[in-house]
Amino acid sequence: MPDITWEEPFCAEASACYRIGVDTAGNSYIAVAGQEDRPLSDTTEALRQLIRDIKAGKADHLL
Repeated sequence: MPDITWEEPFCAEASACYRIGVDTAGNSYIAVAGQEDRPLSDTTEALRQLIRDIKAGKADHLL
């Protein structure tokens, strides 16, 4: 498992909390808070867009 630096969790109302992290190679990760040992990996911009869509209500079914 790479050494990932996690940001503070993003929590929607009455939903699971998610965290975004980055490793020393610049790879980005997203994980359910408390389950950081099983993250998804993608580009930083792809993960930022996912969070923007969730916050905008476009992807609330993912929460």
